[in-house]
Amino acid sequence: MDHGLDPPSESRLTPDSESRAESTVTPAQTPRRRRERYGLLLAAIVAAFWLQGIATPGPWEQAFVSGLLATTLVLAMWAADSRRVLMWMAVAVSNGVFIASIVEAAAGNVDGAAPRIANLLLVVLAPPAIVVGVVRSVRARDGVTIEAVFGVLCLYILVGMGFALVYGAIASLTGHFFANGTVATGARCLYFSFATLTTVGYGDLTAASNLGHTLSASEALVGQIYLVTIVSLLVSNLRPRRRAR
Repeated sequence: MDHGLDPPSESRLTPDSESRAESTVTPAQTPRRRRERYGLLLAAIVAAFWLQGIATPGPWEQAFVSGLLATTLVLAMWAADSRRVLMWMAVAVSNGVFIASIVEAAAGNVDGAAPRIANLLLVVLAPPAIVVGVVRSVRARDGVTIEAVFGVLCLYILVGMGFALVYGAIASLTGHFFANGTVATGARCLYFSFATLTTVGYGDLTAASNLGHTLSASEALVGQIYLVTIVSLLVSNLRPRRRAR
């Protein structure tokens, strides 16, 4: 008599049942999706590095750089499986920065604030999200996988971009950063930062102040310690991917 009153429990669609249904699919698909996400994020960060290094300081070039940096920030949040509210906040901020860069480009402002703001947001907000995502990946997979290696490589490049941003900020505040009156353009700061981070030390650019010397020496230490500890530890414990049966 009661069968017509209550429908079968299996036919009810509730948020809990939907999440359970998604969880039954996620374990098989999540590793591949995370590899693709962190691989795409790494490619975007490398593209941002290259573009900032070779782009001429024109207004529309700077607008394009700002858009790429803003997109990279959203990719970092997406790769780390950030909460929905954080994703929407990142999208809103990124759109605001990109719109501001377009306004500056239309006004003919070459040295606008939008690229620097986009750089700042990327190097400040992306690393914590990537760290959280890498830790989640290691815990979920109970070992080091390729997405974790991609994640720490993203962090390594962001460290170099962060120091370049600091060098540029010092030049804006004090009027110079490099010795011999060399102008601290964004491309030169990026070049000097990664030459220091990787301890290449070409010697064509040197810091002029004691603060610059200390920062560049600190960056060299961070770069070497990061490679010989975190990166080498993860790579040495990298688990081979299991083939699906």
